[in-house]
Amino acid sequence: MKMELVLPKLREEMQEAVLCSWVKSVGDKVEKGEPVFEIETDKVVTQVESPFSGTLKEVYFEEGDEVKVEEVVGLIEEE
Repeated sequence: MKMELVLPKLREEMQEAVLCSWVKSVGDKVEKGEPVFEIETDKVVTQVESPFSGTLKEVYFEEGDEVKVEEVVGLIEEE
């Protein structure tokens, strides 16, 4: 089953963030709680952890793209 990986709302006033980098690549195994990508908000860089385990199957944004809160950034297929 493919699960959506979304940009979480980390602060109440957060509306969007810049995707700084992918820690994992398509095809990589991902464990729940493991960092998958990094975002920048107000000059603070934060790693975003996976809410589930599986394999990173798709990414929809590249480094430097602006992403809105709760927008789907990729898919992880559970095993």
